[in-house]
Amino acid sequence: QVQLAESGGGLVQAGGSLKLSCAASGLTFSNYAMGWFRQAPGKEREFVAVISWGGGNTVYTDSVKGRFTISRDNAKNTVYLQMNSLKPEDTAVYYCAANHLTMAVVEKSYGYWGQGTQVTVSS
Repeated sequence: QVQLAESGGGLVQAGGSLKLSCAASGLTFSNYAMGWFRQAPGKEREFVAVISWGGGNTVYTDSVKGRFTISRDNAKNTVYLQMNSLKPEDTAVYYCAANHLTMAVVEKSYGYWGQGTQVTVSS
């Protein structure tokens, strides 16, 4: 049974930082590209970042470029999202997702999802 478990969310002031983690189990982690998505209140879920199965390639949505960094540790079956210079508009539930081998920016490509972790950025 595949499980993705996010952690690290919380309340932070604008300009602050948070690091999200997503621990995976039940799959061969190194065979999966890992993505982060987010859903703000009243909005659709949107792509944030993705990292290739080997960690050598990353893609970010424009609004987080230069502020967020996605990384992974295949020995620990964990993907991370370091979020710096946070803004109130980053407030959302953040989800990690797994896609076999292929990097993707659309959520329908991902077969496995975590339950999400809340990030709230106060102004």
